[in-house]
Amino acid sequence: MKVFLTGATGFVGSHVANELAAQGASLRLLVRKTSRLENLQGISADTVVGDLRDPESLRSALSGCDALMHVAADYRLWVRDPDAMYAANVGGTRDLLRLAREHGVSRVVYTSSVATMGFKNDGTITDERTPVSLDEMIGHYKRSKFLAEQEAMKAADGGQDVIILNPTTPIGANDLRPTPTGGIIVDFLNRKFPAYMDTGLNLVDVSEVARTHVSALKVGRRGERYILGGENLTLKQILDRMSAITGLPSPAFKVPHSVAMLFAFFDENITGRLLGKEPRATVEAVRMGRKMMFASSAHAERELGFKVVPVYQALRAAIEWFRAHGYAPTA
Repeated sequence: MKVFLTGATGFVGSHVANELAAQGASLRLLVRKTSRLENLQGISADTVVGDLRDPESLRSALSGCDALMHVAADYRLWVRDPDAMYAANVGGTRDLLRLAREHGVSRVVYTSSVATMGFKNDGTITDERTPVSLDEMIGHYKRSKFLAEQEAMKAADGGQDVIILNPTTPIGANDLRPTPTGGIIVDFLNRKFPAYMDTGLNLVDVSEVARTHVSALKVGRRGERYILGGENLTLKQILDRMSAITGLPSPAFKVPHSVAMLFAFFDENITGRLLGKEPRATVEAVRMGRKMMFASSAHAERELGFKVVPVYQALRAAIEWFRAHGYAPTA
């Protein structure tokens, strides 16, 4: 099977690429001119230079492919130019789906995000059937992923064989950028996490996410959404687990949301808008933190063979990788 994969230079995409290669797929990978290529080492594949914001650069890449796995996305919680994020996440998804139809690509797996789901403040467990609307999406990243997912669902409704995967918060090795969640781990390792906020996440082993991408390509049902999650944990529980792994102290001081919001407001406006650097905290991130992002993966377990595994090993793998690659002290 010939697979065109976007996002292979990134965190989740690199794990998907390795899993596809291990199962014998012939790979064609999208890279940008500015992409770091470390995550492609050891993967046998053709590469195509292109950009999600330039559909014509992708046209030839889909020729002769049996499947498209669209993992790439602009994943940032703060952006100076939100139009670029919408162009990549929404327009890029729409154009890729159209080009796949034009080239007769028989199957598409689209990597969305659990961010598109409906979450509550009380820790209610969310699944694919929980009602949600665009108005509930906080921030440009969530809004862009919600709109991109609508494009995928629209294509499926029109007869295109599209399966939608919604990973929660993947963790593990090879988080080059790092992602916002990887940033939490790096900050903890560098002792830049003096306090915590009352919030919750679902952490999932990126290796299981990658394995299930390949499973979805084989057995996923057209138009279905599948949450790929692991353990539902409060932020304090996550920090405590990292403390147990590393021996570093876990913060004991809980910051009220109001105080976190005030800090984020000044950090975003001074660090972001005045200095042009990415702020450590944003107003949108604090607003998102008011919701416990707890989710169920029962649907993916039933239909895709997804397994909810303890995240301890993935968390340890992430810590070891960040330390080994100079993101944090080795001890």
